[in-house]
Amino acid sequence: MAAIAATALPLARDSRTALRRRVLSALMLAPVALFAVWLGGPVLSAVTALAGALMAWEWARLCGRGRLGTRGIIAIVAIVAATAVATGGAPIAALGLILAATGLVVFLGSRSFETVIAAFGLVWIGIPCIALVWLSQDATAGRATVFWILAVVWATDIGAYGFGRTLGGPRLAPRASPNKTWSGLLGGILCASVAGTLAAVAFGAALSPMLPALSALLAIIAQSGDLAESMMKRHFGVKDSSNLIPGHGGLLDRLDGLLTVIPTVAFLSILAGGSMMTWR
Repeated sequence: MAAIAATALPLARDSRTALRRRVLSALMLAPVALFAVWLGGPVLSAVTALAGALMAWEWARLCGRGRLGTRGIIAIVAIVAATAVATGGAPIAALGLILAATGLVVFLGSRSFETVIAAFGLVWIGIPCIALVWLSQDATAGRATVFWILAVVWATDIGAYGFGRTLGGPRLAPRASPNKTWSGLLGGILCASVAGTLAAVAFGAALSPMLPALSALLAIIAQSGDLAESMMKRHFGVKDSSNLIPGHGGLLDRLDGLLTVIPTVAFLSILAGGSMMTWR
């Protein structure tokens, strides 16, 4: 028993240290994101382009097993250029640029699994960057829509982490991510549903059953993105996409949920003919 207790103490201390690092990193990064969204325009686009470039760097090194390579350079340049083109009001042209760069990565590659995954990463990171800029340019509710997206995804992450660590229970996808649990998934859905509804109403959306339902759906989509990235990291045998953020890993590790939620919201906005903040 004494040996078990002696082993548990360092583990508990390491857990508290990791949690403290996560909180401090979040407190530093969140204001930057919120400030960029509030200012919008070129500031948000610049932050988006920088984040996209860093995620492309992480993804290229992940697929290249530590090497950036030509395909990494192509991805970084294409994502920054596409974000700039979208900022200029040409999202379709920006999308075409991403697709062309993706084709170039495949053409120059060795047709290996790593090449296909590297090319997929260009689309996975590039399209959300374009979609975020496009959503933010909505004159009626662009800023509110992006704030709502952040509220939903952040609440999902916090709820999944808090409920999962507190309640534990059956693993959600042990082969992809051994630490994720069904209690974490349900906690993330619950927190996102509440936070998304409150945020949307605070920004002027009409209160309706659609708000918690849509927020819950996006929570599932966000956690699917998280699992997808976990599967890729597991395939390449790494724990984090990089060490850019103390206690968090890389930007991809923190933004993987946003990468799936942002295009989903953009697609729904296109289908509905406007931002969800204006839906009735």
